[in-house]
Amino acid sequence: MRLLVVGAGATGGYFGARLAAAGRDVTFLLRPGRAAQIRADGLRIVSPHGDLTMAPEIVETGKLSGHYDAILLSVKAFSLAPALEDLAPAVGPDTMIMPVLNGMKHVDALKRRFGSKAIIGGVCRIAGTIDAQGRIVQLSPMQSLTYGEFDGTASARMQALDALMQGAGFEARLSAAIEREMWEKWLFLASLCAITCLMRGTIGEVVAAPGGLAVANGLLDEILAIIRAAGVPPGEAAVAGARSMLTAEGSNLTPSLYRDLQNGSSIEADQIIGDLLVRGEAAGVAAPLLAAVYAQMSIYQARLTAA
Repeated sequence: MRLLVVGAGATGGYFGARLAAAGRDVTFLLRPGRAAQIRADGLRIVSPHGDLTMAPEIVETGKLSGHYDAILLSVKAFSLAPALEDLAPAVGPDTMIMPVLNGMKHVDALKRRFGSKAIIGGVCRIAGTIDAQGRIVQLSPMQSLTYGEFDGTASARMQALDALMQGAGFEARLSAAIEREMWEKWLFLASLCAITCLMRGTIGEVVAAPGGLAVANGLLDEILAIIRAAGVPPGEAAVAGARSMLTAEGSNLTPSLYRDLQNGSSIEADQIIGDLLVRGEAAGVAAPLLAAVYAQMSIYQARLTAA
């Protein structure tokens, strides 16, 4: 199976490199700047599971030829539109596209562009960043990819993809309920982003602050109400797990969106928070705390764009 990985950031770069190192047929589709950096220095990973430097197969945007069996799409959500144009030449009648972006808005865009048949569900769990040297630095041992058909069937193509993913040095799992798992991840991630960005602190700092615990629980409850009304309701275990992690005393937990905000980088405000509010409004669910979060993020992003 030929796999095209779109992007070589902290997510696609990490999983693509592990797959390539395990002998899979992997090519990275990269913009010229990132391609030049990796050609010069290698694709470098710093990880608690073992460091890795490799020279992967690379094709630059605009130079794709031929179709791929599978595409792992791992760009930031605000870069989705140009990424769809970049990867389009790789999509054939039997190509499956596995996005691991945040939120759910990208699924609608992908289905409009390539049709529902081409799109499968995906969830990744990894904490990582790109450092000043262009290396992928894994921040915690967590590393997993989950994937599946939206109708839950263990199709032949999903079994082939599962075979590709197994034994590559990270947890890989074929799911019969991938859509629910995608919504569960959105519940946790949106809550984490909302809590830390509104309060400007780690989960532990928020919980320790006067009124912080109530804010954390309030944001989680608003997001949960929206998802129950407008999405696929999460399982009770997922809700309990999210609440435990989002209210843990002394926790240093923060999301990459919070780190991007602290670093003065663009953030996925529309896709992680704004789209939830749109869906909530359509379903008649009020979310005043979440609206305050989105207003604050929008001010930040507007200032960044104007600078």
